[in-house]
Amino acid sequence: MKIGFKWIVSFSIIALVAIGGLFWTPITDVSDHGVFLTEDKIVGADVAWILAAAGLVLLMTPGLSFFYGGMVGKKNVISTMLQSFIALGVISIVWVVVGFSLSFGESLGITIAGKHYGIIGNPLSFRFFNGVGSLPHKMMAPTIPFILFALFQMKFAVITPAIITGSFAERVRFISYLLFMVLFSICIYTPLCHMVWHPDGLLNKYFGVKDFAGGTVVHMSAGFAALAGALVLGKRKNPHHEPSNIPYVLLGTGMLWFGWFGFNAGSALSASASAATAFGTTTIASASAMMTWIFFDRINGRSVSALGACIGAVVGLVAITPGCGFVSIQESLFIGFISAIVSNMLVNWRRLKKIDDTLDVFACHGVGGIMGMILTAVFAHGEKASLLHGGIDVFLHHLAALFLVSLFTFFGSLLLYKVTNMMITLRVSEESENMGLDLSQHQERFS
Repeated sequence: MKIGFKWIVSFSIIALVAIGGLFWTPITDVSDHGVFLTEDKIVGADVAWILAAAGLVLLMTPGLSFFYGGMVGKKNVISTMLQSFIALGVISIVWVVVGFSLSFGESLGITIAGKHYGIIGNPLSFRFFNGVGSLPHKMMAPTIPFILFALFQMKFAVITPAIITGSFAERVRFISYLLFMVLFSICIYTPLCHMVWHPDGLLNKYFGVKDFAGGTVVHMSAGFAALAGALVLGKRKNPHHEPSNIPYVLLGTGMLWFGWFGFNAGSALSASASAATAFGTTTIASASAMMTWIFFDRINGRSVSALGACIGAVVGLVAITPGCGFVSIQESLFIGFISAIVSNMLVNWRRLKKIDDTLDVFACHGVGGIMGMILTAVFAHGEKASLLHGGIDVFLHHLAALFLVSLFTFFGSLLLYKVTNMMITLRVSEESENMGLDLSQHQERFS
């Protein structure tokens, strides 16, 4: 087999990273940095819960691989599953080297009316996890070791580009996808993460955006990147296929739903009432969306299907994510209900069908994230915390932030696809596409 130059470069990069980390001088004493607390501030119950939650969120990526893998044609099952699974390797390394620094490092940004607002973190703040140790951070995670916070957040960074893959399944080259994933993580995910979740972040501190667990950071960014990807790569030669393995989709949905408890309830960063609220709203919104989806399908003349039930459940999980710790169980019922209807209508909208988003990533994750962001600004509890609680400014700020995030993630991703395609062609050849990516890209076959 001929070995292309791009593979030699890829191996050289991982070798350089693995060896280069040995030459960074470790920071062993961070107690004098002024932002870390002493070890006695650590709460054992919080540590135990976030350790478990981090494991649950990690499980979501293999769950997503089953969810997507079962939906595509038989010739592309392995390639589609691997595109999700490989993010565990690629993004984990990116996160340690520079991703965590860009997301949660010292804020670099702009000054408005004498106040500083962060757009991205200093890439040297925690390079190679230097300074990321056992002491808790005053502002970000005051009751758990900072390294646990960093590893928990890493799982969110991992699954985000994996979500995007459903939009260009069955036609993307594996090596070019790896490059795009790295570029997306560094250029789109980390600044958005910093702006929303860092205490000094622009969308957090200036706009007051409420995103409890990633509706904006994860699902909207992935959804708009998916839409851009579908447009850039174009339609498949044969866009009509039968899902290869519905039981895989059911299994993947179950793993996602189970892992989502860590995703949402873990984002409380403590074993607290807030975590319990998020746990409850998560499952109720998903249940509501699942049932709404299948009944809405039926009254529109479509069959009640296992695939529909699974998609509905995931849409509910996506929609509740930004507000899961801010709304009540009763409100989560409505959020799941209305989000399922809107998403279902867009999945079946003829104009959107003309864009070959293979697994309807934008209509499910992108739209679900948008609905969640808007509805959080409508229902979030607290004085002037949302539209229904006297917070008209919060609602308007959310709409403004929604507009900015949409533009940034869509056009930013569009640019990254173009850059990737200039470096390594994105789309497989027609012959490889007809053969199927399992064989043409990986020399493996699903049986």
